[in-house]
Amino acid sequence: MLVAGRIVFSERPEGQLVFERLKAAIDAALDAATSPQDKRDVVSGMRDAVIEAHAAVSGMRDDLARTEQELASEQRSLKDAERRGRLAREIDDQETVDVADRFVTKHKERIEVLEQKLEAQKAEIVLMQRELDEMKAQMKKVAGSSSVDSAWREIEAAGGARPETDVKDDLLKHQFDQAAREAQANAKLEALKKKMGR
Repeated sequence: MLVAGRIVFSERPEGQLVFERLKAAIDAALDAATSPQDKRDVVSGMRDAVIEAHAAVSGMRDDLARTEQELASEQRSLKDAERRGRLAREIDDQETVDVADRFVTKHKERIEVLEQKLEAQKAEIVLMQRELDEMKAQMKKVAGSSSVDSAWREIEAAGGARPETDVKDDLLKHQFDQAAREAQANAKLEALKKKMGR
């Protein structure tokens, strides 16, 4: 993917989705919890979400280590190609020099891409770790609070909205559903037109 002239990589595109799913699960659990048993269920669900998030971050760190190994290997290959080109120049073997120069160019380009990938992975890990820390803090707050409602009051005081009291949320869901139905109808219409040869 190219973003603002830079290449952004993600070995685990599902990593971002994991965090979104986990946050949605926590929000849904908070919405449903009212009794002390519900509170324990919420905390248990949040704990499971935190464990899953830890696993995702760990996987991202493994991907980072693999990228570092690829980069080191590519840097060694670049040095070998440069050495071969230098030796070929010393014995005046132009064909080998040309081949070595092509490999030097290839390895330099690959190194540049891997360095960008490495930076993107590091930034992604920092972001996901921050979200994980927020999830942990939220879990501790819910586990330590006298009720889930007090946690919602804190969220609402900070500017958040409780879904069952947020009219805009229902309107937005309705608009998304309507847009999805219209897109599906348009797709069927286009397929029918194609089938009929129009």
